[in-house]
Amino acid sequence: MRVLLVEDDNHVAAALSAVLARHGFSVTHARNGEEALKALVPDSDGFDVVLLDLGLPDQDGYEVCGKIRKRTATPVIMVTARSDVRSRIHGLNLGADDYVVKPYDTGELLARIHAVSRRTHHEDGPGDGDGALLLGPVRIELPTRQVSVDGKAVQLTRKEFDLLALLAQRPGVVFRREQIISEVWRTSWEGTGRTLEVHVASLRAKLRMPALIETVRGVGYRLVAPAG
Repeated sequence: MRVLLVEDDNHVAAALSAVLARHGFSVTHARNGEEALKALVPDSDGFDVVLLDLGLPDQDGYEVCGKIRKRTATPVIMVTARSDVRSRIHGLNLGADDYVVKPYDTGELLARIHAVSRRTHHEDGPGDGDGALLLGPVRIELPTRQVSVDGKAVQLTRKEFDLLALLAQRPGVVFRREQIISEVWRTSWEGTGRTLEVHVASLRAKLRMPALIETVRGVGYRLVAPAG
């Protein structure tokens, strides 16, 4: 997942970039509004989310948000010390997708990043228009949290469903272990890694499709979409 971090404080940016990198994000740092807008030119590879600090040296952060929204639909999360309700409403009205107040909990910020990205990719995901993801014989009903294979219901635990839904929304994309743990278990604790392995093994067995979830050694997992 690619993140554009718009932050004028180099120390804050370096610390946050390190945290994001540990959780599988690729971070591009823009130090002001002009650099941010240049990074978001239409011909660029694109970003999955923009983290926008409002206290920029060259332009007002709200103004930058408005310009971003005019040129791209990339989700924008405002990160700022302005905690009053009026500021939050103003930011959301300008097109921001979320608003995080400093100081923030890193786990909360990660969860919000994944949430806005998940909503965006779900709109373009491999669905059938009614909130379901279709992957060959596998049907994942996101609203009702039900899964079926060849029309037969498969009973999954809450975390098993969350894990499958995360991978299924971006078939073929490798999810780093740290990213999955952050998204599904809402933690960065390394001890959760063994729990992740157990859940992957359980999904393979319950779905009776061992090749559906591929292990990318040393990195994480990806879902291999089966033939219809």
